[in-house]
Amino acid sequence: MKKILTVCGLGQGTSLILKMNVEQAYTDQGARVDVENTDLSAASGMRADYIFTSRELADSLKDHPAEVIVVNNFFDMDEITSAVSNTIS
Repeated sequence: MKKILTVCGLGQGTSLILKMNVEQAYTDQGARVDVENTDLSAASGMRADYIFTSRELADSLKDHPAEVIVVNNFFDMDEITSAVSNTIS
């Protein structure tokens, strides 16, 4: 099962919204994943296959071994679904 992180500055507000939307997009495509929301500093030490985050935080995660996926609008299900589709093999 793939491990997904959704990351924001504090790990509470926007990362939780993104987590729910990413989970929904994966579920809609029939994929089972483990999605966890977290803050930027904790994410750097966590294992993940993919990290979904904002453009502002993506540079701070560039050294993480996971693939970092930028989401511009955490409420735009079309954008999130498209990003999720690119991670399903």
